[in-house]
Amino acid sequence: MNHATGNTLQDLQVAESKLLLQTYERYPLLFVSGEGVHLRDEKGNDYLDLLSGIGVCALGYGHPAITEAIATQSRQLLHTSNLFHHRGTTELALRLTEITGMDRVFFCNSGTEAWEAALKLARAHAGLLRSEGKNIGTKFLALEHSFHGRTMGSVATTHKEKYRSPFAPVMPDVEFVPFDDVAALRAAFSSDVCAIAIEVIQGEGGINPVSQEFLATARELCDSTGALLLLDEIQSGMGRTGTWCAYQQYGIQPDVTTLAKPLGGGVPIGAMLCTEEAARAITPGMHGTTFGGNPLATAVAIAVIDAMKQEKVLDHINDVGGYFVSRLRDLQQKHTVIKEVRGRGLMIGIEIESADLAKEILSGMLARHIILNRTHETVLRFLPPYILQREHVDHAVAALDELFTLHSKSSATLVGEANG
Repeated sequence: MNHATGNTLQDLQVAESKLLLQTYERYPLLFVSGEGVHLRDEKGNDYLDLLSGIGVCALGYGHPAITEAIATQSRQLLHTSNLFHHRGTTELALRLTEITGMDRVFFCNSGTEAWEAALKLARAHAGLLRSEGKNIGTKFLALEHSFHGRTMGSVATTHKEKYRSPFAPVMPDVEFVPFDDVAALRAAFSSDVCAIAIEVIQGEGGINPVSQEFLATARELCDSTGALLLLDEIQSGMGRTGTWCAYQQYGIQPDVTTLAKPLGGGVPIGAMLCTEEAARAITPGMHGTTFGGNPLATAVAIAVIDAMKQEKVLDHINDVGGYFVSRLRDLQQKHTVIKEVRGRGLMIGIEIESADLAKEILSGMLARHIILNRTHETVLRFLPPYILQREHVDHAVAALDELFTLHSKSSATLVGEANG
């Protein structure tokens, strides 16, 4: 570390306040290492991580398959550019097409880049169809409470105003439809639409799974005109919900899907996957990336997929995820301030009656060395590493129970004082 910035948390906070663009409100923690499902701070304290870097560190910290892939590949070749061939792109593309049911892959560096590629593909495909004499427009239908990323195209399809308004005007021709409202979707759809954009389970929007009827309707509408169904699986994909992609639980295949967060186990990589029909719209030179799909990132992603298969991780996600939801629903029966428990696999949210209480619980969990986060103001979000065990769930639920009990006693005391 540069000695000019110092080594303590306080030194770093001062240096960051002067050196970094102020885009984050960080927690006052400095982590220096991790092992399994735990992170360790600079004072040697271990934290149970139920967020895994916002769903990224899927196999936890220090997984041997990942560390070995990084070490081996770093000694061989880090980067060549996409002007040349290397084995990693085809080997990873083969694995991804096999597990997703898609035909072709474009590699990039992040989820938002994958979504940008999906949007560009949808517009290009609509243009191709128009050149073939079909009547199709340029509009995107996206959902209220959606979050697709922070680049200009992605943010244009992201619903919350605070993400879009500072950068207005964003990409035009986007209409937002109420979440899971089949009638509203049908009313909004027309030949003007080139694509419908859906998170199968909304992440930032509060862990909301879309219904079977809504997804089936979106598929039906797209089929009626040639519009593309774009399913964002950046947070829900790569096993997070107990299947490789959440849409596989609906029996509905998209035209385009996007993957990122858990794909590289901590190494940045994203992927946009599409059908042969959609892929017809892209020719050499229309889109590209300098770093996407480089030898290091693809080697690690291959290792992640292979380890998940060998260790039967999907079965484990379904088992421990089901147990986690069950324990949280037991907690809901005990504490009426918990309005709902929802999610699939290890993508879980609990809706709390107020944003203030959600902040209070989050702070209390952090004080007990347990990491999660708050999304959509009132939802506590759990995206733990896939290697989470039942004893970790029990530990977390016990801490939540204690905090909710303390809140109930505090509220009862305040009511008593007011009545007294």
